[in-house]
Amino acid sequence: MAVSSMQAVNVIGLMNHIDEVITVLGESGVFHPDEVSNFYSDLKEFTHLQTKNSYAEPLTNLKSALNQTKRNFPLADVSDFSPSIEELESFSATTTAEIDTLIASKVDAEAKLEAAKHDLSIAEHFAGLDVEIQKVLQMKYMKARFGRLPKDSVKKLEAYKDTEYVDFAVCTVDKTHSWGVYFAPKENVEEIDKIFEGLFFEPTELVGEDETPGEKIEGYKKEIPLLEQKAKEAQQKLDRYLDDNNEQITRYLSKLEELYLYAGIRSKALQHNNSFIIVGWVPSENKKQLQRRLKKIRSVELDFSPAKDEMDKRPPVKLKNCFFARPFEFYTEMYGVPNYNEIDPTFFIAITYIVIFGIMFADIGQGVCLSIIGILMWKLKGMKIGKILAPCGISSVIFGTVFGSVFGFEHVLDQLYYAMGFNGKPIEVMTSKSIISILLAAVAIGVLLVITAMCLNVYSSFKQGHIGHALFSANGVAGIIFYSSLIFGMVCELFLNIRILTLPYILGLIVLPFLLIFFKEPLDGLISRSPDWKPESWGGYIMEHLIESIMVLLEYVTNTVSFLRVGAFVLVHAGMMMVVFVLADTAGPVAYWPIVIFGNAFVMVLEALLVSIQVLRLEYYEMFSRFYSGEGRPFEPVRIIND
Repeated sequence: MAVSSMQAVNVIGLMNHIDEVITVLGESGVFHPDEVSNFYSDLKEFTHLQTKNSYAEPLTNLKSALNQTKRNFPLADVSDFSPSIEELESFSATTTAEIDTLIASKVDAEAKLEAAKHDLSIAEHFAGLDVEIQKVLQMKYMKARFGRLPKDSVKKLEAYKDTEYVDFAVCTVDKTHSWGVYFAPKENVEEIDKIFEGLFFEPTELVGEDETPGEKIEGYKKEIPLLEQKAKEAQQKLDRYLDDNNEQITRYLSKLEELYLYAGIRSKALQHNNSFIIVGWVPSENKKQLQRRLKKIRSVELDFSPAKDEMDKRPPVKLKNCFFARPFEFYTEMYGVPNYNEIDPTFFIAITYIVIFGIMFADIGQGVCLSIIGILMWKLKGMKIGKILAPCGISSVIFGTVFGSVFGFEHVLDQLYYAMGFNGKPIEVMTSKSIISILLAAVAIGVLLVITAMCLNVYSSFKQGHIGHALFSANGVAGIIFYSSLIFGMVCELFLNIRILTLPYILGLIVLPFLLIFFKEPLDGLISRSPDWKPESWGGYIMEHLIESIMVLLEYVTNTVSFLRVGAFVLVHAGMMMVVFVLADTAGPVAYWPIVIFGNAFVMVLEALLVSIQVLRLEYYEMFSRFYSGEGRPFEPVRIIND
């Protein structure tokens, strides 16, 4: 549970060397630029070098054009390529225009092809009409409407058999509709149209009305291959252009990406006369390498200082965890990275998340499947969540062994347990005695984790120099004593028949810690030697903090009871699988295994989703809220990332 050690760096030099300095900082991939105003207060005589990124527009235009081609252009090393801004803008404008022209030609050809195919599909529904559509549409006293009706609506026409002119001549029929035409006198057309609208009639236009549908169909069949050839040729022209200019496009694109990012460093630099100043952060392990490269540049002066001595400047945070905990940085970053002098909770969340998930999703077979799915998600799709699901599946296998569940079969491993000297599986989940024990064990896990989170808060508070918070807060030493003593006393009295809640116990281990929590703010002020440690009114302070104290007590209760969901999900899993097997037994031998397989798949997907969310909720609300703020800023070095 640590963050990488950081160094604040100040770079000062002459203006004619600034491009060289920015290139070194950008190429390092480890420099996080910061505002100079965060380090220096008197900047009246300094000016910004640039406020606008000149490379944004040509880069955006070029990338937009290339995205339309659906061609990937991996970024390349272009350290030996130094075009001017004018050359970059010219290349971007020219290439964008040429690609847009080729794309437009391709899109136009494809649109004409699709239109012809669509018109053919419409015309085929009227192939049996041996009349010129144009003549039908130009009738003087009658109006014709070509289109389609849902099959149900055709049946409903029976209700209008006594209504004059309400008739639909069917030409063809597909799976859902009947295609045809109806006629209406000119003076009755609005009335007839409303009737057919109520029957969900969909009119359609027939293209090329001067021919019969059959003739038009033959024309489309000849036209479509020609249009397909044109679309193919347009795509080939685009591909040929991209192939011929691939190297040049890659070089200019890479250079634009590089200079665009480097301009981010330039935008934070300040100038004074003929000098510049750039400030930022680098990991301590990269300090010497960067220092060595920058010192080769004439006129450059460097000043490094440890981040622990620059806490007022809010050093950025780079998480540093072992391979086991590293995937869970995903959850830490979702909540927010720690402050530089705050503990990193990633290892804590890795251990607790895996264990709690395994308890709630305890099944050997489903756990194996979950691990395999997690590995595939990670390896094939690069999904971060896959790295988390894999160890969670292993945990499910371990706890599934304790509960004796294999794809919901509760007694498959009985012979193994007998061979190990047990009378059966260790825990029979669905017995009344086990249900109570599981729920109590879940609460006990919650108590242990809440106390652990409070201990982490004490450590983190001392580390950050918040002595009063470490000692007197609801999650500090006083809170640990109060909560632990209360829980221990209740367990002894209610379950062990040990009378421990004596007056000295209550006064010394419950009342006194609670009073310390109640008067935390003035006590904190006394320890920090604040001149304003006393509240303006003791009466007002007491009234205000009475309500806060009630909230603290409720928080202890709700945080503890919330862990009942851990035990509840153990029971839910067993209950859902019991339902699956009841349905399978009821369906008979033929459908038995399909129902069991489908039921397992359904339960596994549903529970994996629910358990993932519920465990994360426990982490964030019941544990993180006690010791972790997550208000740090992430370390974001200037670095080119190849998509």
